[in-house]
Amino acid sequence: MKRFLLWLAPLACLGLAAPASVDAACCYFSAKNADILQPAQKAYITWDPKESVETFTVQPKFEGNALDFGMVIPTPSRPKLDEMPRDFFKHLAIYTIMKKREFPHSKLLNIIDPPRLEFANKGFGGGKDKAPTAKKDGPPKKVIVLEEGVVGTLDYKIITAERADDLYQWLKDHKYNYSGDEATLNFYVQKKWIFTVMKIDTAQMKRGKDGTFAGEVSPTRFTFKSDKLIYPLKITQISVKERTEALFYIQAPYKVDLPGDMTYQYMWVPALQGAVGCTPIGIPGGGDDWLKRFGPQIPTLLQRAQALGFRFIGGQRPQPGKDGKIPTTMEWARKLAKSDIDILAGKVPYGEKVPDPDEGFTVADIKDPERAKAIAKVIRERLAKMHKDRPYGYLVRHAPAKDVADLQQLAGHLAADLFITKFRKIFTRGEMNDDLLIVPARYNDVEDRSEYEEMLPTSPP
Repeated sequence: MKRFLLWLAPLACLGLAAPASVDAACCYFSAKNADILQPAQKAYITWDPKESVETFTVQPKFEGNALDFGMVIPTPSRPKLDEMPRDFFKHLAIYTIMKKREFPHSKLLNIIDPPRLEFANKGFGGGKDKAPTAKKDGPPKKVIVLEEGVVGTLDYKIITAERADDLYQWLKDHKYNYSGDEATLNFYVQKKWIFTVMKIDTAQMKRGKDGTFAGEVSPTRFTFKSDKLIYPLKITQISVKERTEALFYIQAPYKVDLPGDMTYQYMWVPALQGAVGCTPIGIPGGGDDWLKRFGPQIPTLLQRAQALGFRFIGGQRPQPGKDGKIPTTMEWARKLAKSDIDILAGKVPYGEKVPDPDEGFTVADIKDPERAKAIAKVIRERLAKMHKDRPYGYLVRHAPAKDVADLQQLAGHLAADLFITKFRKIFTRGEMNDDLLIVPARYNDVEDRSEYEEMLPTSPP
């Protein structure tokens, strides 16, 4: 018996495990009430408002004991499917690692003359061809297969239905035993959305000692027409007991946010306020400008955050507020320049390298007092020049050389002059009554163009 999953793109952030309290997202068809878990959700979405074209890329990650896993993904119009690089989301995670400002530091000077150490550790950094359509001969069908084929290693069918009960019967006739919520199907049928049905062969997965499968298939991109930037959230609701975590990368002509109380401004504005006055060049990424333009509305925003019970503590993930809702957090945001795209081809360094003022000297060289004195002079001169050349430090980040080289697989997917906004949201079940609308980043019509690619400076507690 096949198991079928009514699915919203699973989202798991690279290297960051979801808390045990976050329930898996999986609305599924099953013969038995056994586990098919999606530990979390992740999605890369692009939006072209001029052409009204949206794409989202999803990568299913499953654990369970079914012989077949499957998905039903609703879209507002007929999608075009394409296979994406298998490690696409890993590449995105590497690409969006935060930068930190660092300064040259001499270890030898600290040995020779600690009190006279200059410029060391100063700074303000913080911790295909078109597939054939179904024949229209004979009486009209209530469920129509518009297209079928293979993308990557996934068999898929694109179908449309006039009634939810007809779709239910179609699934049953094709030996899928539906145990989900027919009302959720009807939600999309009434909106005349299209359903993409995909089947995953467990031969791609590893079977554990307990007999269950675990695996992650190649990501698939869906491209479709849409009159607004939207993400199918409600279809996941019936499988969520309490909450589910999602990580989004959105590429659009502008910075984006979530509407209403799901906005990340409850986190972003206080973070910027904590950085005010900490650097001689202001807040990196235009945060000063955003605070200035947004200023009159800040008290109202903070009062609303307090009413919701949102509190943020440095180095900790946000906790639920008074009604159990958890605030959205913005994790990276930047309007890409040509230099950002050149990183993918290795034309621009992934991160800056801090020069070593001790280069050419060793501890053995400073054992002689007179030689140590001369070496100290050279090191101080080097530090002075480095500080003059780069008074605000070097923007540093690190990743394995192979991972940096593999960023070339993002080429063609990222574009200059477009904004990428990366944010995380843990949805409660009550926040999943409708699909997710993604909106321009603004608050009461004041646009937010601030960027976030380096660690913010923070004032001492």
